[in-house]
Amino acid sequence: MRTRRELYPQQPQMYTCELESCPVCRDSLSLSEYPSGHKIVQTLSSTLEIVYRPKQCDNPNCPGHGKKWRSARWQQIAPIHCTYGFDVIASIGWHRQTQYHTFERIHSDLCGRVAISESQIRHLYTFRYLPLLASHERSNWDELERVSKQSGLILSLDGLAPEGGEPQLWVVRELQTGLTLRSGWMSEQGQSAFENFLSPIAEANLKITAILSDKQRGLLPAIGSVFPDVRHALCQSHYFKNIAEPAASADETMKVTLRKAVRERSGAIIRPEHVEKPGVLMVTGLIPSPVEKPTEPQAEPSCAAHSDKQERQAIVDALLRRVRYLLTLKGRPPFRMAGIEMFEGLQEVCECVEALIAHMPDERLVRLQQGLGEALGIVVNEYQDLREVASWLAHVSKVLDCEGKPPRSGEEVKRELFVYLNQLLEQTQDSPILFAFVAQIYKTTSTYAPGLFHTYDVPGLPRTNNNRESEFRNLGQRLLRTTGQKGATKRLIHRSGAWELIPHPSSFSETVAAISQVNPDEFSQERQRVRDHRNRFKLHTRSDKQTRKQLEALKARWLQLPQGEG
Repeated sequence: MRTRRELYPQQPQMYTCELESCPVCRDSLSLSEYPSGHKIVQTLSSTLEIVYRPKQCDNPNCPGHGKKWRSARWQQIAPIHCTYGFDVIASIGWHRQTQYHTFERIHSDLCGRVAISESQIRHLYTFRYLPLLASHERSNWDELERVSKQSGLILSLDGLAPEGGEPQLWVVRELQTGLTLRSGWMSEQGQSAFENFLSPIAEANLKITAILSDKQRGLLPAIGSVFPDVRHALCQSHYFKNIAEPAASADETMKVTLRKAVRERSGAIIRPEHVEKPGVLMVTGLIPSPVEKPTEPQAEPSCAAHSDKQERQAIVDALLRRVRYLLTLKGRPPFRMAGIEMFEGLQEVCECVEALIAHMPDERLVRLQQGLGEALGIVVNEYQDLREVASWLAHVSKVLDCEGKPPRSGEEVKRELFVYLNQLLEQTQDSPILFAFVAQIYKTTSTYAPGLFHTYDVPGLPRTNNNRESEFRNLGQRLLRTTGQKGATKRLIHRSGAWELIPHPSSFSETVAAISQVNPDEFSQERQRVRDHRNRFKLHTRSDKQTRKQLEALKARWLQLPQGEG
């Protein structure tokens, strides 16, 4: 058995409750005869023995009669029932969230100054630091009310797609202050579920000017029900993805057809890389590839001819590499279509090859030109249609963009957009394919129209909800860097994601100051929320020993119940 490590404080410190009058009835307070809160606390700089003398109200009619008021200075050294100082807890959270350190790395940094284990560091981060951050966030309620009265709140809503049937993580932010109103999990995404999620915000009697979200099916009627008089703006990025979806699908089909045609007609010349030893390109290590010395100009005709041959081969290899690269392109709709980009890139190669052949015929280049030309001819009609659709999407984006333009109202932008779409409908009457694309764009625009133009009328309301999506992406990247495992990252998001999304102060000193001012009762409730949520995952383990232990505990609890009808 390991010998328990003794902590020797540098000096005992006694604190006294700083209150002069009762916070409840304003009568005088008397100093308690006996001290309380004796404990030894480890901070980053020293080990302290601290204790305080509380005060209590002498008025027997006071609702707070008998309550012992603690010393504020005593409370700001360490959380109640915790023997690690706020600076230690803040250091763990700061290195975890800003430096992306693993718990093992944090332990190695702290163990020279603080007697602490790696498991204690994990516990302090999960059950102390994260709840303290969430409790500190609620201390900004006065600021939220001030903004609500001055200009009204602008809320942003978004959810992280669930994994494997797990609940979906949702966050509601106020865009002007950056404060988190709601951050948590939803087991379903129907209208009633969203109403239950949003109702506490409506019941807080805050003035809300606008709400920005994506176009989830259950969310639209829920916002209309909970916030009937609030403008609901829809993300323009998702609008663009939806109007581009038919074109993106057709572009992907054209890309696959074009790639297959090029490989069938020119695969024999494109596929192999010209090297001395086939199958090996470049190798390093203790036994690396030999490095060819640059060819020096020689006066002898034979050497010059050999040099020209190498140069021709190098040019042909470069063109073939370009073709191989173009065949691997992937699209990023709505504005980057891989099929269109592949077609135009191969067309440029064809034009270049044609100019080379006109100067000096080469059998390999002739074969390449013939193969590419035939492949491009197969999809040229599809390309022309998709290029036309891509120009429409670019124009729609230009209409909605407000950068560098005089201020416009939402109604003016809406009118301009629908005038353009009606023109397209008239222009494409004789082309069934193009008309189908325009009709789909018009239909999608009409469904988005009620929430697409509020951004031009409400100052501070962004056009897109991309900040929330990047926030989820950054959270996943941060957790991946600190765990090194995708599976562990998903588990952490399911178990702590709502607290991980709470923003931290901008510096370490501000973090220490912020969490040391948290109300102890608020902190206690937040810790209970963390425990209640993490209890959902008690049986999520692959350990046979742990599973048997937990099942036996459930069985024991069941057997203690009185027999009877359930």
